[in-house]
Amino acid sequence: MTDLPARRLLLVHAHPDDESINNGATMALYAAQGARVTLVTCTRGEEGEVIPPELAHLVADRDDTLGDHRIGELAAAMKELGVTDHRFLGGPGRFRDSGMMGAEQNHRPGAFWNTDVDEAAGYLVEVIRSVRPQVLVTYDPDGGYGHPDHIQAHRVAMRAADLAADPAYRSGLGAPHAIDKIYWNRVPRSVAEQAFARLRSTAPDAFPGIAAIDDVPGVVNDTRITTEIDGAAHAAAKTAAMRAHRTQIAVDGPFFALSNDLGQPVFTTEYYELVRGTSGAPAGAREHDLFTGVPGVSGASGTEDVPGAESGARS
Repeated sequence: MTDLPARRLLLVHAHPDDESINNGATMALYAAQGARVTLVTCTRGEEGEVIPPELAHLVADRDDTLGDHRIGELAAAMKELGVTDHRFLGGPGRFRDSGMMGAEQNHRPGAFWNTDVDEAAGYLVEVIRSVRPQVLVTYDPDGGYGHPDHIQAHRVAMRAADLAADPAYRSGLGAPHAIDKIYWNRVPRSVAEQAFARLRSTAPDAFPGIAAIDDVPGVVNDTRITTEIDGAAHAAAKTAAMRAHRTQIAVDGPFFALSNDLGQPVFTTEYYELVRGTSGAPAGAREHDLFTGVPGVSGASGTEDVPGAESGARS
């Protein structure tokens, strides 16, 4: 038997930096409260573009060392968020960044998009059965904005959640474990509209251009939002984590841009759609805690004994 914190949150992301942009405030909040926050990143982001000119040589068609560099960026970002358990799916380099949809990299051997879902899910099942999270956060079926690795991360996460709970599936990976609640990353359209209006009115020249609302992953009508997490107290940690991904992100106050130089807002209240499990909020209201309604879990941190659990390796 192994003592585990009473609240355990697992996030599955495609590349280093996705976690800080989408969930940085949430991760910092729960880590500060003593929950076990586990991040699984599916690729090293080898096909990404690079913002700082002095690091341009890292890209795939030159030195092809961006993946190794981004491992260090991710470690620095996790230090800012207070997250100590961060891993790469199957180990660093097991699956390679697939590039944008339709690129030739989609079909290269080892590309995440080109990998059998059940093969990749097996590695995540091992993590789930070790960490035994009550809550899983990942992307929607479109990956938020259609990137092949984000779509694949969604498929692998959802499949692994099913397999991890199945007693007939690979008993050598640990005791079965059912995740209580699964959330997809979201942004309510009204919030995005207001944030872009602030960008246009207060910092119109911060970046060469301004992104469109639909460039933000996971924007949906407000009615789809089931849960909002107020991470304002951890805004500095989130922006520091984003700055740590300096090959990918340029931060300017409450705004940022990717390699396309198009400004976007930094969201410190982060939003989710509960897609599996029971909401802990009254009918028609939003949750304000991902663990609300999880059996046996209160707002206070603590530990519990979990039969069959083993402590997992950290990357």
